[in-house]
Amino acid sequence: MGVADTPQGLQDRKGNAMIDVSIQEDKVVFEIKLTDQLWSLHSRLDIPIEHIIEAHVDPHPAMGWFQGLKIAGTDIPNIFKAGTFYQDGGLVFWDVHHPEDTIVIDLNHEKYQKLVIEVADPHATAALINDAVSSART
Repeated sequence: MGVADTPQGLQDRKGNAMIDVSIQEDKVVFEIKLTDQLWSLHSRLDIPIEHIIEAHVDPHPAMGWFQGLKIAGTDIPNIFKAGTFYQDGGLVFWDVHHPEDTIVIDLNHEKYQKLVIEVADPHATAALINDAVSSART
């Protein structure tokens, strides 16, 4: 992994990066696209690699009615979810329009217990994050 490794092809259906995920030295950087910054109230999240447990693909995230309490952000059940939610006993950051392209990043020692985000290539992005975590632990 280089200083700013990013999987190729992490572009949404219109050619814009949805959330640009990159590895920068000892952290994973999540850059949120401009339009979603309005809905999620965030522009960037920097998470130390040592605080990441794992990343996995989840094409069926809980986006329906009564599946988390919105703290700050936007929620249209079963359509769109972005921002900070209280869910499963802790804070969760969401940015999902197309659930089939969702990954979940489980965290420890962070404000959020997990990030639920949409990326264009979920398998490549989860692998990028997990490879960085694995390399940091060896």
